[in-house]
Amino acid sequence: MELTFLGTGSGVPSKQRNVSSIALSMLQDRNEVWLFDCGEATQHQILKTNIKPRKINKVLITHLHGDHIFGLPGFLSSRGFQDGTSPVQIIGPKAIKDFMEIALKVSETSLRYPISYKQVSEDKLLEDNHLILYGKSLKHGVDSFGYLIEEKDSPGHLIPEKLKNLGIKPGPSYQRIKDDGFLQLENGETIFREDVSGPPIKGKRIAILGDTRPTQEIINFVENVDVLVHEATFTKADEELAIAYNHSTTADAARIAKQANVKQLLLTHISSRYQWEDLMREQKMISEIFESVAFMNDLDTYTIK
Repeated sequence: MELTFLGTGSGVPSKQRNVSSIALSMLQDRNEVWLFDCGEATQHQILKTNIKPRKINKVLITHLHGDHIFGLPGFLSSRGFQDGTSPVQIIGPKAIKDFMEIALKVSETSLRYPISYKQVSEDKLLEDNHLILYGKSLKHGVDSFGYLIEEKDSPGHLIPEKLKNLGIKPGPSYQRIKDDGFLQLENGETIFREDVSGPPIKGKRIAILGDTRPTQEIINFVENVDVLVHEATFTKADEELAIAYNHSTTADAARIAKQANVKQLLLTHISSRYQWEDLMREQKMISEIFESVAFMNDLDTYTIK
């Protein structure tokens, strides 16, 4: 699983940062890419990456402010001309459907594939054999949500020594045990995967939050995640602005990460008022609150191991 930060700015784009969008690539496990928010010019940012628009089959919107949705009609329109013919599901606040239908109708845009909509809520939004997706209401003045992607545990790796002791040689038999969970030997004995493999591999947990003030509910929601993507619109010194505009400071995000015992904190949605030198000083300061923290730049990638 890999995160690509397509836009890490807030409010309006700058020369250094585009507005909000993050891609979660799950190509090895699902052959899919999920897009979290789609601010203006997101499709231009995608052109600078290896992401194929046709692989994007879900768009998850955190809230309906323009810097998070104004690029969506354009992206979906272009996707059809980039070999994208498979369905797309849009998950987000209820009015995202109205926004999209009006934009497509007024622009007389006909998509080459179907779109379905699902209203986000504080609930389990999706579950399949691979993962579970949850939603969480945030505090931003308008309906704003966070998402938690929770991979299910997968079977442990096969132990060659155990298979060798049973007379099973490397080759097709290994693959049959992986695919079917068991192998029938010529003598009638059945070998089960759990008897010849290591412990289950723990699934990864990633939380991606929309714009928000810090709350105790967030801490509960993101507890023990491997990666937390949190907004950091303002620095600690500008806390009054953060409160006035229903955003978080860098220190707010760091405290949440510490209290929730997350493994890695990635900061995004950063105001254009701050230069890189400002952020490096800020990172040194908030590292005293939570050590595993990094500011994200446009087109940065982070592999979740």
